[in-house]
Amino acid sequence: MPSFSWRVWPVLVLLLFPSALASDGESSLLQDWHDVWLFRFLLNLLGYSTIIIPGYFLISYFKRTNYLETGRGICHPLIKACVFGSEAKAGLLDDVSLAPRNEADSASPTRQAFKLIFCAAGLQTSYLTWGVLQERVMTRSYGATSPEEEGERFKDSQFLVFMNRILALTVSGLWCLLFKQPRHGAPMYKYSFASLSNIMSSWCQYEALKFISFPTQVLAKASKVIPVMLMGKVVSHKSYEYWEYLTAALISLGVSMFLLSSAPSKHPSTVTTFSGVVILVGYIVFDSFTSNWQDNLFKYKMSSVQMMFGVNLFSCLFTVGSLLEQGAFFESLAFMTRHSEFALHAVLLSVCSACGQLFIFYTIAQFGAAMFTIIMTLRQAIAILLSCFLYGHTVTVVGGFGVAVVFLALFLRVYARSRMKGGRRSAPPPVQKV
Repeated sequence: MPSFSWRVWPVLVLLLFPSALASDGESSLLQDWHDVWLFRFLLNLLGYSTIIIPGYFLISYFKRTNYLETGRGICHPLIKACVFGSEAKAGLLDDVSLAPRNEADSASPTRQAFKLIFCAAGLQTSYLTWGVLQERVMTRSYGATSPEEEGERFKDSQFLVFMNRILALTVSGLWCLLFKQPRHGAPMYKYSFASLSNIMSSWCQYEALKFISFPTQVLAKASKVIPVMLMGKVVSHKSYEYWEYLTAALISLGVSMFLLSSAPSKHPSTVTTFSGVVILVGYIVFDSFTSNWQDNLFKYKMSSVQMMFGVNLFSCLFTVGSLLEQGAFFESLAFMTRHSEFALHAVLLSVCSACGQLFIFYTIAQFGAAMFTIIMTLRQAIAILLSCFLYGHTVTVVGGFGVAVVFLALFLRVYARSRMKGGRRSAPPPVQKV
């Protein structure tokens, strides 16, 4: 028991009094702890809790005191929108969101072909560039003038999440101002649940690249349909067809073949470690919750761009608060000033993420979710090949067969879903975050 306490108390002291230890000359010990991903994960959660807990008590107070009926003053409209909302749930969106698809159905075949090429090119360019830059930022160093120098690596995944979200918030806000949107009715605080799980899944996505290869990460993301189904049963009480279970099993088989056949490469970023697997599991769980919570939010009358704005608003609030509390915000800005190449990569990452989300909305509005899924599945396959070519990842024959099984299962899902739905129009899908 004493030995256990001796191992635990430094962690608690570092969590509660990091500045005190640093001032006593223990900055090297603090830095060692800060390099542990679990410590950073808990530190981020601690930062988010400083915003979530006061917000929870405020919302509880307003509901308990029936502020909607008794409240007055200049803040009443803001509190009403944030806590109570303005409308009841609705099953369908306004005609505003359906108009582009109706217009697309009546367009000429040549025009439709050009639109499809434009959508596919936009999605592929945005997300392939995003994937290459993501791997570059998280697995390579900056500032090295010769091959012998190690250079300096950027380590704060949360800052990259903030960069992505602040630009996406700006783009979605401008879109809502420039184009007509359905009247918003959901209480704003409900976006915070999807926002928290979304920034944690994005953090896990970036952080995992420190321990596993990019192809492994892409395959894990492709297999997230399994936990999405499980989370759908828990959160939304959904039921699934037999072919959905069959394709989920095929995906599991393909991913297992790839992971078990992967051989370590010379570069440490291509070695699949236990920490990387744990972080990937965290990414899949958080992302599964995000998609199911957003699906529930769409029961309110809102467009996908409004969803994008609401989620990113809280994401910016959580991440900037946590970064400022940790002192990491200005450290990351200092890293950007020292390495202009990193600054360019970080900005391009954000631009690709925001543009990619707009291409998602446009593609689904014009051609539906099935065509969008086919394009994005092809993108994942190309991303694996591109990563292997640019960064020297090796894939064995068995691993390549496992990759083929995964993508075959994904295409089978698209085909079966399109046959099942026939000509019925589906509800808008959740906003896809990267």
